[in-house]
Amino acid sequence: MKQDVRILLLGEPKVGKTSLIMSLVGEEFPEEVPSRAEEITIPADVTPEKVPTHIVDYSEKEQSDEVLRDEIIKANVVCVVYDVTNEDTIDKIRTKWIPLVNGDAEKGNKVPIILVGNKSDLRCGSSMETILPIMNQFSEIETCVECSAKNLKNISELFYYAQKAVLHPTAPLYDPEDKQLKPLCVRALSRIFYISDQDNDRILSDAELNCFQKSCFGNPLAPQALEDVKTVVWKNTSDGVQDNGLTLNGFLFLNTLFIQRGRHETTWTILRKFGYDDNLELTDDYLYPELRVPVGCTTELNYLGHQFLQRLFDKYDEDKDSALSPTELRNLFCVCPYMPWGTEVYMTVPLTDEGYISNHGYLCQWTLSAYLDIHRCLEHLGYLGYPILTEQESQTAAVTVTREKEVDLEKRQTQRSVFLCKVIGPRGTGKTAFLQAFVGRNVENMGNSSSAFSPYAINTVQVSKQEKYLILKEVDVEAEFLKASDASCDVACLMYDTSDPHSFDYCASIYKQHYMESNIPCVLVASKLDLPEVKQFHGMTPAEFCYKHRLPPPLPFSSLFLDSTSKTIYTKLAWAAMYPHLNGSDMSNSSFWLRVALGSAVVAVLGFAIYRAVARLK
Repeated sequence: MKQDVRILLLGEPKVGKTSLIMSLVGEEFPEEVPSRAEEITIPADVTPEKVPTHIVDYSEKEQSDEVLRDEIIKANVVCVVYDVTNEDTIDKIRTKWIPLVNGDAEKGNKVPIILVGNKSDLRCGSSMETILPIMNQFSEIETCVECSAKNLKNISELFYYAQKAVLHPTAPLYDPEDKQLKPLCVRALSRIFYISDQDNDRILSDAELNCFQKSCFGNPLAPQALEDVKTVVWKNTSDGVQDNGLTLNGFLFLNTLFIQRGRHETTWTILRKFGYDDNLELTDDYLYPELRVPVGCTTELNYLGHQFLQRLFDKYDEDKDSALSPTELRNLFCVCPYMPWGTEVYMTVPLTDEGYISNHGYLCQWTLSAYLDIHRCLEHLGYLGYPILTEQESQTAAVTVTREKEVDLEKRQTQRSVFLCKVIGPRGTGKTAFLQAFVGRNVENMGNSSSAFSPYAINTVQVSKQEKYLILKEVDVEAEFLKASDASCDVACLMYDTSDPHSFDYCASIYKQHYMESNIPCVLVASKLDLPEVKQFHGMTPAEFCYKHRLPPPLPFSSLFLDSTSKTIYTKLAWAAMYPHLNGSDMSNSSFWLRVALGSAVVAVLGFAIYRAVARLK
């Protein structure tokens, strides 16, 4: 909404432009009227809409055509004043003043005009019969007010309507020629309808209408008022009321009716409550509320965020199978101007056996979004109506900013629930298989998946009887890291291929270059244990390297043995991220890992040993 309003009064000499301004300000008819009033500013606290209003007079004698053009450009609304007793001043509205104001303007960009019939005290009856054809000819005319500067009739109303034409404009909402809502208005009101339809039955029930009414206007409707609204819609539409509720078409008709009856402010109140500006676009203040995230801190969805997202999931899970099919997912995001999640989500989170996004996978993806790009996450929550449905100030109420990592290290404990692990290794070591195993999929069984590649995988792991989110990011590196920030994470997983003699040398180099002197814990993973192991071309064996640098011994991984190894490795990575202060000390102690994995690591190693023994015998 505009921060101030500038009203310009135009018209033929002697129609009473200056008298109208002075009668408004002085609240009495002036005995002496100057040829032109100075610009007047009415403070916000004395205007109905609480917006400062500037009123500008025009005198043909005192001002040039150039000054007039400049004033028209600066004006938010123009009041064309005519004398109700003088037909010539009425004719000039059509032939002179409206062409002067909007002659070169395109449709939709025209300055709104208020017609003002002054000196109504000198005429019996109304001039409206003469004015109506002009109003029908020019769509930019908002209304016509007959008034009298002499007896103060409708003076304040005149300026109220002028202010209203700026703050609650018709042009963005409604096409008077076609007598229907404009496409952008339909789009905005449709989003509002879908957000307000809390049970997703495509109908606004009495309860949902009252929630909507209370959210926008502060009070619910009385039962009889609700029935009256539905009766009006039912009488004027064929499909506006269904099962005693309001359909989308009924909701759109109701707003059309408000506008046609001059109650634009009702529709604008609704639109602004749901975040729209004068151009029917969601404002930056609504979509991107300020959230300060200091260096070393991360962002996570809190209880309020999870609660809202779970309600949203339940609303759109129409078949109640605890999963979202592609159609259900599109319906969930139908209030967004674009699809926030691409096909890569199907490679990023746990899915059901049918390949749908599970309830757990849905929450995982939102957690990933909040961690990686909080401002984009807040934008999506805004599209989905978070602040309206939860009655919160903004989407930031759904987010927690964690304390700095340095403080966690000092206190040797953390309240974080989301941790980032970078999986680093030469191309071909099995990083993608490692990520997919984390979300319960075997790459070899996936075939030609239609999903786009994702460098991320996210799932939950249990650490000290607490559920934590672990994000794995595959680092695709043919060469060494370009900058230190590429290495930044909560835990580094250095992966090498036991069947490739050059593989470990790369990991050792990365460790020395980026992690040896850092506080970031490192875990080595020996992949492709199902293939024959070869000697690594490095100065020492991987086990000797780990012992020397006080790292835990390499953890075995094979995509063929997901059940026996996966949970153990991912749990260890989460432990290392949660307890970075143990990096280089207890973490290298086998008893520490035995406590972490409760013996499962031993089982996994024995399993591989037996497998290799059998393989050699074949």
